[in-house]
Amino acid sequence: MTYREALKQGIREALHADGRVFLIGEDVGRYGGAFAVSKGLLQEFGEDRIMDVPLSESGFVGAGIGAAIAGMKPIVELMTVNFSLLAMDQIVNNAATLLHMSGGQINVPVVIRIGCGIGRQLAAQHSHSWEPLFAHIPGLIVLSVGTHEDARYMLAEALKSPDPVIVFEYTSMLNSEKEIPANITQVDISKTKVRRVGKDISLITYGTGVYKCMDAANELAAMGIDVEVVDLRVLRPLDEETILASVSKTHRALIVEDAWKSVSISSEISARIMEKIFYDLDAPVLRLSGVEVPIPYPVHLEEASVPQKNDIINAVKKILNHD
Repeated sequence: MTYREALKQGIREALHADGRVFLIGEDVGRYGGAFAVSKGLLQEFGEDRIMDVPLSESGFVGAGIGAAIAGMKPIVELMTVNFSLLAMDQIVNNAATLLHMSGGQINVPVVIRIGCGIGRQLAAQHSHSWEPLFAHIPGLIVLSVGTHEDARYMLAEALKSPDPVIVFEYTSMLNSEKEIPANITQVDISKTKVRRVGKDISLITYGTGVYKCMDAANELAAMGIDVEVVDLRVLRPLDEETILASVSKTHRALIVEDAWKSVSISSEISARIMEKIFYDLDAPVLRLSGVEVPIPYPVHLEEASVPQKNDIINAVKKILNHD
């Protein structure tokens, strides 16, 4: 199944399961979604459930928040993460705060899906990995869809939350194909997932880094290096217990992300490792992040701006040699 189809089937299943669920966003209806994720859903569910909206992120995200307060289960789609800045007032000052400001009386069970990540030659206007901006905000649950199984089943769990959930989906992965194991029918959005068990080093990552790290781990295994791959999956609140348990076991950590290194997810994880289990480390924690430049348009520069499989392999070898 393609990543795109997995996302679509997750939305379709949610619409069938609960009549309160509806999808709202730019071009989600007649056009079938900017990335064809919602193609065909308008014909199946009608205009009351699949709603095209004007180009006003603040307006339709606010409508989603209002609908959630009124008892509906809206799925709000933001086409790309750069457009989310236009809705930040609604997300940060309303969705994330209303439960607190109402003394626990008002829940905001809205799910906001955001196209994210580096790739597809979208250049500096549309290529961003801004997950750290949202992971900074109390009151939000922030999820990263790094695998096909999460693309298929994460939305259903997000819709169960009484609190606002931000779901990052990765446009560069839309056409990629993977098998989803038949025995997986739901995922745990409160827990980090160890995708590969190993003993020599923990590769901690999320989003597009997951499959890159898995591929790197397979190549490193041929060199006799046993790598553990940890998919963060939930970026807020972090599953600190699973992360620290992995590093305590392997005694080394490499954190991989497309986001810029300064004030990032990797910054936070590195700090927590140093604060909580410093004496379990056999080598310094290393971070492998995006180059701190606006993302270039040419493919070769775009690829050079974020960690690739060979970068991960070289970094792991460096850490082990240091030891």
